[in-house]
Amino acid sequence: MAETIAPTRSNLLQRREQLKLANRGADLLKRKRDALIGEFFSLVQASLKARRALNQAGREAYFSLFLAKAWDGPEAVESLSLAARTGLDLDVKVENLFGVKVPQVQPPTFDRSLPFSPVGAGARTLEAASQFRALTEALVRVAATETRLRLVGEEIKKTSRRVNALEQIVIPGVAQQIKDIRSVLDQRALEEITVLKRIKAKLDAREEAEAQEGARTEGKAQRSGPPEATAQVG
Repeated sequence: MAETIAPTRSNLLQRREQLKLANRGADLLKRKRDALIGEFFSLVQASLKARRALNQAGREAYFSLFLAKAWDGPEAVESLSLAARTGLDLDVKVENLFGVKVPQVQPPTFDRSLPFSPVGAGARTLEAASQFRALTEALVRVAATETRLRLVGEEIKKTSRRVNALEQIVIPGVAQQIKDIRSVLDQRALEEITVLKRIKAKLDAREEAEAQEGARTEGKAQRSGPPEATAQVG
């Protein structure tokens, strides 16, 4: 249901200012959306690159694990893997990206020391441990990149909805209100002009009638002449 606005000049000025702000807001949102789209495509490329690196790291890690189990035995590998379980500390910061809060995750860096004694561990098992560390780093990179990608994509959708709401609902609605108010004000002004013309015509007619009446009175007075002059002639 359309909002009913009193057709006054103050409301006309208010709606004009509102229309100006709505247009300015739409322009700013479109600039933000364009910047986010540029960032989105950059993140798409980074995500694809991270995915390729993850796939490569996964193949290498599981191939190393297969060789380790074949050479050193599955029991030895599983025993060392249980001993190697440790927590993973991540450095996570929040970055403001065009108004969007996105995580900035630094991939974990592992030192060269292993969480278990290499004594008794086969070379294949040590290689597998190293490869799985690389796989962990690749997983974190993918998770961080795809999280940023998802958040930026959601913000693009949200910004697009706001732009569409402004351009398709708010701006046309306010513009129509301005048009309606101006139409009423113009009609009122036309009616006022018509009334003023009628009043002026009546005043002009009255003045003309009074002038004609005055002229007739003056003419009668001139034709009758002064009383003294009539007496002398007689």
